[in-house]
Amino acid sequence: MVEVLDAKGLMCPMPIVQLAKKFKIMKVGDEIELLATDVGSKADVPAWCQRTGNELVEAREENGVYIYRIKKLK
Repeated sequence: MVEVLDAKGLMCPMPIVQLAKKFKIMKVGDEIELLATDVGSKADVPAWCQRTGNELVEAREENGVYIYRIKKLK
């Protein structure tokens, strides 16, 4: 089961802040789906994944909502 983190309506940097907070309690191998409406997340989420060593499994947009599936690797 993939947990969903709804960060719609939050502006930068809050989607990343919420994501980082959630990642602290996740186990290696767990995945999360982040939902965001902030256009800045298109750059922020991949950069965060690269910086933290986690995997951006999928990134897509549906009806103005940016959806990211991220796997915890560390």
